[in-house]
Amino acid sequence: MKIFTKKKDLQEHIQTLRTTGRTVGFVPTMGFLHEGHLKLVEKSVADNDCTVMSIFVNPLQFGPKEDFHAYPKDHDQDQRLAENAGVNILFMPDVAEMYSQEHPFRITVLQRTDQLCGKSRPGHFDGVATILIKLFHIVHPQRVYFGLKDAQQISVVDSLIEYFEFPIELIAVETVREQDGLARSSRNVNLTNLERKEAPSLYKALQIGKQLIDEGEKNIGNVIEVVSNYIEKNTSGKIDYIDLLSFPELQPLQLVKGKVILAIAIQFSQARLIDNIILNVKE
Repeated sequence: MKIFTKKKDLQEHIQTLRTTGRTVGFVPTMGFLHEGHLKLVEKSVADNDCTVMSIFVNPLQFGPKEDFHAYPKDHDQDQRLAENAGVNILFMPDVAEMYSQEHPFRITVLQRTDQLCGKSRPGHFDGVATILIKLFHIVHPQRVYFGLKDAQQISVVDSLIEYFEFPIELIAVETVREQDGLARSSRNVNLTNLERKEAPSLYKALQIGKQLIDEGEKNIGNVIEVVSNYIEKNTSGKIDYIDLLSFPELQPLQLVKGKVILAIAIQFSQARLIDNIILNVKE
């Protein structure tokens, strides 16, 4: 595995790969790797001749009250895990390398961001879009891989790739879960012992909502109420949102029909957890 910290060096190496006709898969991450990230790598390795992973904690996607400085890091472990998983190229720039001057441009995402996480994190997806545009130009991948746990991010990336006409295929990979159903996340380490016991209730609540829909419930309010009641009874966390929207457009619905996402975010004392289920509902 080759490790790069400089954009120019990586670009030159990627250009050499492209001249040989090898395909490149890209897994952008913020590090502190877990099984969810490695599942993305596994898919990329199967699909491509070369897999590139980036590890960069992007300050532009953190709000003033969010956990940028507290975001967990373990570069040594990340390098071992990445290499063992089959990553060929690891890109680990620092902030000065990625943002080497005052920002002369501002990327603003106008759609698919007023709901779910975007509603309580203004500017977050502007930061995501900014760093991805830069990384896509540096890496020039044929395919890029994201986990469905961050479904709103996938929705925004889908729109970004289409609007800017990047010749990149977006591959969405199923959420990786612990044995008790909790979605794998770098932020899980910030849960207290009690919160860790409560956290699987997020996925259980989503499954209850899914069962209602599978049984024919079309009223969005009824589904959200049942999911909300379960969360309130079984966790000490504060509900940020529970929503049921079209996917990937993330538009409000009158009734539960078509391809939809049932999504949830819960704020615990030191960790904000998200999860979702995506369904195809017959009309």
